[in-house]
Amino acid sequence: MEQPILDNEFRTALRAAVDAREGEAVADLMELVSLDSRLGLEEAAQARIRQTYTDLGLIVDEVEIDLDILADRPGFSPPVIENTSGRINVIGSFQPAGNPQGKSLILNGHMDVVPTGVLSMWTQPPFQPWRDGDWVYGRGAGDMKAGLVANYMALRVLRDMGFQPAAPLTLQSVIEEECTGNGALACLAAGYSADAAVITEPEDLHMMASQLGVMWLQIEVKGKPAHVLNTSAGINAIEAVYAIFDGLREIEAAWNRPEVRHPNYTHHAHPVNFNLGKIDGGEWASSVPSHCTADIRVGFFPGVQLADVRQTLEQKINQVAADHPACNGAQVSVHYRGFQAEGFVVDIEEPVLMELGRAHKDVLGYDCPLLHSTATTDARFFHIYGQIPATCYGPIAENIHGIDERVSVRSMMQVIEVLVVFISRWCGLEKAA
Repeated sequence: MEQPILDNEFRTALRAAVDAREGEAVADLMELVSLDSRLGLEEAAQARIRQTYTDLGLIVDEVEIDLDILADRPGFSPPVIENTSGRINVIGSFQPAGNPQGKSLILNGHMDVVPTGVLSMWTQPPFQPWRDGDWVYGRGAGDMKAGLVANYMALRVLRDMGFQPAAPLTLQSVIEEECTGNGALACLAAGYSADAAVITEPEDLHMMASQLGVMWLQIEVKGKPAHVLNTSAGINAIEAVYAIFDGLREIEAAWNRPEVRHPNYTHHAHPVNFNLGKIDGGEWASSVPSHCTADIRVGFFPGVQLADVRQTLEQKINQVAADHPACNGAQVSVHYRGFQAEGFVVDIEEPVLMELGRAHKDVLGYDCPLLHSTATTDARFFHIYGQIPATCYGPIAENIHGIDERVSVRSMMQVIEVLVVFISRWCGLEKAA
């Protein structure tokens, strides 16, 4: 194994190699952003990443989300859409020329993006990316196609310098991160493992040390239709849904009380968030609505069990349904689909965090800040279910899930440089084949 000597000469050569790839990295990013990869539409973007991995000489595999295989595995979440045909995760595997000498690594990212919102609110169409100074705009630019580009560009830059990893390196481009995580779970079920995993989520050059659990649920209310000349004869299903969500807000407030918070979140302004994300109900402006559904996102602290979250939520829902005047006589049911995601905490002394933090400081000149995320990521599958120490570290992005999402090009290139330094130490180096 070629021991990496990260002296001034190496670092100067690395910076030059990263700078030389910037134009290509931006062009690749803009091409990926132009490929609409919302839920169920990921095929073209995944085909592009497959070609990239093939061009890198990697061993390329495709892993489907097979619900029959995944449904009984820990970490599975009920699907948002049932059709998984043709929807694949793309894996690119690198094997060193000689016997592996360093530690193996997975670099993971997700190709799926969230809906765009109201198109007229965007400066330019969300799948027609544009650059303005340091920023590349478009849906998925930050979350997280810049991270996917950084992952494979790190290997490309190493080869530009005449090196390659001395241990197995796996690149993963997965789907369904934004709703279930079943893409990453499918890769784990297919046997992909390593000594550590890094997900290049847009964490603003912070390193993730813990993340909340997240649960999606759908509340369905059946009321009673009536003419508006006598609304009291009906049961307004939409008003009942709002009454139930107001009740759930009481749980949100209780879980955010300082005395009950997880220690990692004591200084956060409002770590636990409930969100009424989607509502669908009613039939006619002059009729009392007989039906309404609401899709709700709930956050909860690491260490809290999914069954306990469901029990607490259902107790409150049943209480409101029984006691609130807006729900009087309504039929209320609860369904779970989408995220059923546990939270977790990473030991900050895990070697992968120590080495990644060291690489960050080498490149950027300051200690890497830790992030205690109020969201969920696919890191849970590696850490909880695969016994693979994992963290997230990625570029600076703004307006993710919002309007005019954007990512900093400079930070994307810094992530590439940090990854090269990290890989050099974690995997070791050998001469490029």
